[in-house]
Amino acid sequence: MFGQIPWLALCAGVTLTGLVLSFLAFRRRGVAAGMRMAAWALLPLAAYLTGALQALWTIGATVVGFVTSLVFNPLVWAGVAVAGVSVVLFVASGVLRGRALSRDGESRKGRKGRQDAATGPAEAPPVAGGRPAQAGKPAVEAPAKRKSDDDFSDIEDILRRRGIK
Repeated sequence: MFGQIPWLALCAGVTLTGLVLSFLAFRRRGVAAGMRMAAWALLPLAAYLTGALQALWTIGATVVGFVTSLVFNPLVWAGVAVAGVSVVLFVASGVLRGRALSRDGESRKGRKGRQDAATGPAEAPPVAGGRPAQAGKPAVEAPAKRKSDDDFSDIEDILRRRGIK
């Protein structure tokens, strides 16, 4: 297609038109405006003579071909749809995995709490007085609870964890 267009005549015509306009710009706006217009006017002829015009034509034709095949090809749109489904599946699996991990973490906490309740508190190493210090209890002991209150507190704790009041 590039060879079917008479590029030399086209580039020479654009350059001559630009030089005439640069002369008019020189007379109306001054030397700087005329020189800038002449510089722009010489670019099409320079592109033809250096062979850059054919390279620019090839690049432009390739870009236009790629864009039109991208927009008007149903296979490309099917690929875009498949990529969209893939993104949706990634997001949904991440949400479900997060829920499963949070449920698993809650069940582990529940198992650990039951295990601690079953084994009872560990005895702490003895302190300076020779008596063992008990973890989590103040130095001054509160009055001892009755044995029956301790049994019911465990049951109440289990019921509370299960959501039963």
